[in-house]
Amino acid sequence: MSNNNIQLTSTISEDNKLTLALHNIEIPTPGADEVVIRIEAAPLNPSDLGVMFGAADMSTATQSGTEQSPAIVADVPAQAMPSLAKRVGKAIPVGNEGAGTVIAAGSSEAAQALMGKTVAVIGGGTYRQYLSANVQSCLELKEGTTAKEGASSFVNPLTALAMVETMRAEGHKAIIHAAAASNLGQMLNRICIADGIDLINIVRKPEQETLLRNMGAKYVVNSSSESFIADLTAAITETGATIAFDPIGGGQLTSDILNCMEVAAAKDMKEHSVYGSDTFKQVYIYGALDRGPITLNRNFGFAWGVNGFLLFNALGKLGTNTVVAMRKRIADEITTTFASNYTHEVSLTQALQLQSLEAYSKQATGEKYLITPQQ
Repeated sequence: MSNNNIQLTSTISEDNKLTLALHNIEIPTPGADEVVIRIEAAPLNPSDLGVMFGAADMSTATQSGTEQSPAIVADVPAQAMPSLAKRVGKAIPVGNEGAGTVIAAGSSEAAQALMGKTVAVIGGGTYRQYLSANVQSCLELKEGTTAKEGASSFVNPLTALAMVETMRAEGHKAIIHAAAASNLGQMLNRICIADGIDLINIVRKPEQETLLRNMGAKYVVNSSSESFIADLTAAITETGATIAFDPIGGGQLTSDILNCMEVAAAKDMKEHSVYGSDTFKQVYIYGALDRGPITLNRNFGFAWGVNGFLLFNALGKLGTNTVVAMRKRIADEITTTFASNYTHEVSLTQALQLQSLEAYSKQATGEKYLITPQQ
């Protein structure tokens, strides 16, 4: 094992600058309940980009540093600085999850049991070569599972399962999901097919429709189509979907979904009410692909909710037993139901090349990047 340990950090300075850079740090020594993981693969998720970029205007990004130790510098708009006050001057380690081999273990039985094993890990700072983590943050992967296969064991799989469990807990019977051709969307599709849950997939492009239909999706509607509202309403009428998950956020998609839910619900009403149907309609917004305002055109009565959906908050509500069962299912099905597809692999230094950054910051559907820190 080398004595090198490189990590990627994001720092916002008082002069309104964001700097992404690589730092040499010591390889950690594990505590009793900790293991040291040689990180071999870590995905670039939208949530990671949020930490990396921290409200900076990435169109101003410039390359700096050296070839061996590149850096990216960008401007942070002055109006964004107050909300970032707690971050100023701190080098924040980036990367929510990843996977690799346990190369050192603490004295506890649980830690020793992971020695030499391939594990997935969640908890921050995974864009580095060696990471110390509590055993509770690790998921032992089944023998034969590679670090690349297990790199996305937490954020997308747990989010997709949490959506299904939230649907059940709140008494809904079918789900609507937007930007549904994403890695997470494909995962949710496979879960719903396996569990016999109706899922309405909203996409923007014909090729995304084809992709999901070829994966067995029954309900796929295209928001770019002239018949979108009619198609969505018909699918809701057929499935009875009253809960939706939307990673886009801005614009009027949330409003469109609620209105279509209302039209479907109103078909069962015995008589007209000025307050609309009493069928409760819920949209959860779990991303910010569109950072513009959320527009609600109020044609959907009074029985509705629009809320934020954050994985860790959702897991807290679902309870320990449910989460333990979810984690076991992910480990068992990481190469099938929860498989992730990566289109690009970059080293830590390549991740800080302007050309790479411009590509992965687009968050394009079907373009998923994997960081390989050992290269």
